[in-house]
Amino acid sequence: MKRKKDRDIEKGYPTAAFVAKLRRLADALEKSERFAIQIAGERIFVPSDAVYTIEHEREGGAEEVEFQITWTRKGR
Repeated sequence: MKRKKDRDIEKGYPTAAFVAKLRRLADALEKSERFAIQIAGERIFVPSDAVYTIEHEREGGAEEVEFQITWTRKGR
């Protein structure tokens, strides 16, 4: 299996697009299905057994909430 290149990007989306992605994610979670999403030109497939966490960070006057999805690729 070909090893994918390491990558660390952040992509902004308009509110309507972000909401649509969250809706599709919620639908996949409810059905215990994998979730497919394209981010900055790469198609990502999130397995149904991924781990979901929510992170909150505060520093100075800035705050951040991150919805994180983590999994290990099969075949590594």
